[in-house]
Amino acid sequence: MTDSLPEKVHFIGVGGVGMAGLAFLLKRKGHIVTGCDKYASARTRWLEDEGIPVAIGHSPDHLAGVDAVVATPAVPRDEPEFAAAGAVRWRGNLLAELVNSSDGVAVCGTHGKTTTATFTAKLLRALGDNPSWCIGGETGSMPVAGDGTGPFVVEADESDGTLARYAARTLVVTSIDFDHPEHFKGAAEYRACYDAAIAAAGDVVKSWELDPSDWPELDKLVVGRHNVVNARAAIEVALRRGHTREEIASALPYALSELPDRRFEMVHPPSASPRSADFADAFAVVTDYAHHPAELSCAMSMARDLGPRRLRVLFQPHRHSRTSALLNEFPSAFAAADEVVLLPVYSAFEKPIPGGDIADLYAAFRRRQMESGLWPEGLILARSPLEAWRHVHLTVRPGDLVLLAGAGDIVGILPKVREDCAAPLPAEPRRFTPLAPLSFFRTGGATCGGGRRIVVGQGSNTWFSDCADDCEIVRPPLPSGSSFGIPWMAGIPGTIGGWAKMNAGAFGHSISERIESVTVERDDGSRETIPAAACGFGYRTSSIPGTIVDVKLKPPPVEDEGAAADYLARRKRFPPRTCGSVFKNPPCGKTAGELLDAAGAKTLAVGGARVWEEHANVIKTEEDATSSDVLALARLMARAVQFKFGVALQPEISGIVV
Repeated sequence: MTDSLPEKVHFIGVGGVGMAGLAFLLKRKGHIVTGCDKYASARTRWLEDEGIPVAIGHSPDHLAGVDAVVATPAVPRDEPEFAAAGAVRWRGNLLAELVNSSDGVAVCGTHGKTTTATFTAKLLRALGDNPSWCIGGETGSMPVAGDGTGPFVVEADESDGTLARYAARTLVVTSIDFDHPEHFKGAAEYRACYDAAIAAAGDVVKSWELDPSDWPELDKLVVGRHNVVNARAAIEVALRRGHTREEIASALPYALSELPDRRFEMVHPPSASPRSADFADAFAVVTDYAHHPAELSCAMSMARDLGPRRLRVLFQPHRHSRTSALLNEFPSAFAAADEVVLLPVYSAFEKPIPGGDIADLYAAFRRRQMESGLWPEGLILARSPLEAWRHVHLTVRPGDLVLLAGAGDIVGILPKVREDCAAPLPAEPRRFTPLAPLSFFRTGGATCGGGRRIVVGQGSNTWFSDCADDCEIVRPPLPSGSSFGIPWMAGIPGTIGGWAKMNAGAFGHSISERIESVTVERDDGSRETIPAAACGFGYRTSSIPGTIVDVKLKPPPVEDEGAAADYLARRKRFPPRTCGSVFKNPPCGKTAGELLDAAGAKTLAVGGARVWEEHANVIKTEEDATSSDVLALARLMARAVQFKFGVALQPEISGIVV
């Protein structure tokens, strides 16, 4: 057993790639190991197969009879199981202890450490050194950890500062670019963490000091210049351990035959490798873990080297802190792309911070696009990974290379990607109908029909994404049983169907006052007439199901006759290309407009969309505006109020997600 740990050890968050490997190694060293994780996964099933019980979910009950608890910073501090554990051992500290008490080869660096550690372990394995390993990635032939009698190869993580505790026999440093602002106060503190590990190491290999040209065969064995450098570092470890050039050269084809999972991994075609992808009559989809600007630049370069007609990138940033700290460094990393679709930030265990939202990053991209002209027109802000993928899949053409980049839950769409890619492309390109004419903003993508049903009207207050869609547009009806005259709604953008769904209103009134009944069509085609009392009307909401196909209004009150002009005179005239109020009034005693004004929202603008100077709860658009501009601006408006007042605004415009 490990001297510094008692017999029974429990891992909170054992399904994490670093935690799983460490749990496996402690089990092999004779400890009784248990674990738990929020979700079941292939990795938790692997641990079960290795004799490590894994409970799904977190509970203090898991701690009964446990002598020690190992945790990772990814587990929230307010998690009851974590709180009940009391003193915990941090994964990074424990791994450092194992390395320091062994013939340890620790691979660290901002970029490339997983790949370099994998190359190193496989190379030493092929050379007969029988290594153990614990690496933050796996290949088809190597799980995240293995138990041998030779050197111990690990990926040494700097993210929580525990790299400074390493005193490895051999330390490989791949790169040092500032990262992890959630832990380090700045670049100097980040560098000091590396300096501590370098000073304590017995031998240090610095990748940038090596000359890969001494091994010309590497260009044929791996894809990407950065992977050539990673391979050269692995070779250097083997050379310093006494292996000859001839022995190493013979072992390289095996050692470099695989990249770790999600390192430029080919998703489609399933049988191809990136180097063999054929773009003449087909398209390809690749996924990559890149989430730092330097890593993304490498991924773009690798993708361009394959020669696609179009490079289309779906990118999900990882953590609000990194997004904020490196905000202005990201756009240039995507200069080689023909289209960039940005996805909401994967927060990991972080809470939102000013400057760290996907809207902030989109605004930085948009500024670069407008100021420098270096960007192609294809810049889109999507509401979810699935929406982004649907857009790409509907518009994919032979010659496209689609790169799914990021370290968050974007991996969750891979089953859907594989399913969609298995079907052949349409013989003829899909015909799309533009959606922009249907919006007061006069922005939006296009639809090829079918799929989901969306109720809109000419000048609807529905916001349409810039992503292509396969939705069916349904026109709302004119009301029956009465004239349309509702004077206190005069001048407000929208249609009667949309007003009914959201119970629109003004001047203390709501549309539900005038509704007698609505007729809806359900997904199965059946129709039902619902009386107003059963519509679940609330403030700017209702429980009306399905698609509204008719609205029956009550006769107008006598006092409403001729009142429209009076209400119009009292209402500020909305500018053209707007959808009226963006957010509902929250239940805090102040209107959304008052909160937005006090939060400084009138100064906000993204691309061709800006907050109306006359009313802080209204977005107006210029001719060059896109729907992504509107979405980003709405998110920035909502966050301005959230950060200043702690109030979460809810959109009043259909489709907007903040």
